[in-house]
Amino acid sequence: YEFRTARPEDTEAIEALDGSFTTHTVFQVAIAENGFALQEIPVDPPIHKVFPAENTDDADAPAAEGDPNSRTFVAVGTDGSLAGFATVSYASWNRRLAIEDIEIAPAHRGRGVGRALIGHAVKFARESGAGRIWLEVTNINAPAIHAYQRMGFTFCGLDTTLYDGTPSSGEQALYMSMPCP
Repeated sequence: YEFRTARPEDTEAIEALDGSFTTHTVFQVAIAENGFALQEIPVDPPIHKVFPAENTDDADAPAAEGDPNSRTFVAVGTDGSLAGFATVSYASWNRRLAIEDIEIAPAHRGRGVGRALIGHAVKFARESGAGRIWLEVTNINAPAIHAYQRMGFTFCGLDTTLYDGTPSSGEQALYMSMPCP
């Protein structure tokens, strides 16, 4: 794979990337008065999640060229096709690098592409002076949650209303972070 910062000509492929996933388990959220607990439970039938098309005016669109606090990193396969991307942004006020979006094409999952993209995010985080790297993931994306845990991310928060009024209504947003090594 070739890993590099996205170029304007990558935008169409980034927007067309299949970020769907299938999972046999989800993280069930139990909310208590003073916190929450997560329990991974099986689902039958498995859930196949397809994310709706992004609005290109969204904050999650590929990072604009020239923005010193944002980057989109891409992984390109040997055939020239987009294998994945990660869009990140740095906030100096709290020294946090947020992974705004990360998607790996289904044919390239399990090959270290996501880990390498996170590695590029970590390098950018260090260069920016970040103390922590942070991301949000839906509680039903168990495959991604497991991958993030293997990379050193831990749970740090929950939003039960983030997806209300969207096609993901009923899911909960889990926040994960790790120190910037």
